[in-house]
Amino acid sequence: MSKHNEGIDQDLIRELAALLKETDLTEIEVEQNDVRIRVARQVSVSAAVVAPPAPVAAVAPAPAPAAKPAGASDKPASGAVPSPMVGTAYRSPEPGATPFVEVGSSVREGQTVMIVEAMKTMNPIIAPRAGKVTEILVEDGQPVEYGEPLLVIS
Repeated sequence: MSKHNEGIDQDLIRELAALLKETDLTEIEVEQNDVRIRVARQVSVSAAVVAPPAPVAAVAPAPAPAAKPAGASDKPASGAVPSPMVGTAYRSPEPGATPFVEVGSSVREGQTVMIVEAMKTMNPIIAPRAGKVTEILVEDGQPVEYGEPLLVIS
């Protein structure tokens, strides 16, 4: 099927696959010019890590990220601002600059509150509503998954 899609950039798919490997993410999805590309990988190592005795599974990095977003999304159900893509979250416009927002900052609808970099493109994350930032759930430079809560606006 992909052989017939002339609009799909094979180099883009390779870059996405490399990004998955580099960041230890399991999937990434990009939409550009009405073309959506989703690259996913099976993490068979993760399954092998869960199968051995409990001490190994408790130390494994795979369960910790899965537990963190689930716990984070349980707390801020209504005011969470999710990541619209897989990438790297940045709290400021450039290294060393003042963050867009801090806990306690008042924001207006449409204001940039963070950036998610995906494939060397900086994507502004805008406040979907006006309010006060009550929680910031990611660190600067942290890899994020699609739908992962980034911050909470009450």
